[in-house]
Amino acid sequence: MSNLVLVSHKLCPYVQRIAIALREKAVPFERRDVDLANKPEWFLRVSPLGKTPVLLVGNTAIFESAVILEYLEETHAPPLHPADPLKRAEHRAFIEFSSAILNDIAGLYGAPDEAVFIAKREALRTKFVRLEDRVHGPWFDGTGFSLVDAVFGPVFRYFDTFERIGELGILADLPKVAAWRRALAARASVQAAVAPEYPALLWEFLRARKSHLSRLMEQREAA
Repeated sequence: MSNLVLVSHKLCPYVQRIAIALREKAVPFERRDVDLANKPEWFLRVSPLGKTPVLLVGNTAIFESAVILEYLEETHAPPLHPADPLKRAEHRAFIEFSSAILNDIAGLYGAPDEAVFIAKREALRTKFVRLEDRVHGPWFDGTGFSLVDAVFGPVFRYFDTFERIGELGILADLPKVAAWRRALAARASVQAAVAPEYPALLWEFLRARKSHLSRLMEQREAA
């Protein structure tokens, strides 16, 4: 097997998915961060969409996180997908569900005004209520850590920062989701998926959005 290089951005949640899966499978890899505001020429050659993550496998570049996760499933044990085809399809669907949540999170922190912010907050709340009905605990589908768990680790990490700003009510009164979030936060692979400076970098990133959330952050800092 060729050496693996994970081309990364320090804040990218989709990169974190891959880093978690690689560590769960105990696969050695090199992580190479790029500045997406000043993309190097070599990166544009390996990333047709100009996005992270990219997994370099020898001379071949694989892009799009869902594709990378499937490649790792096909090439490295232990499997993180269920063996049953129907259950596996359901897990893949919830991986897409996590991507929809990440899109709503981006909409939340980029919302230009309170009305849009509230709409995104309610959209997120609805999705997490749906998860409360599905999570079996301690992991998404019971006792085994899966790729669904790997992709939700980066989702919950945003809320560590959001809760420094104030109570948004998105995750309130969802005990199974809360327990799942705690289990993920304690998982070594999830903890190692970001650098120690991640919380400060994310705060700075959100603070610079000039959004409704940014203004809430300013109010929090001034209080």
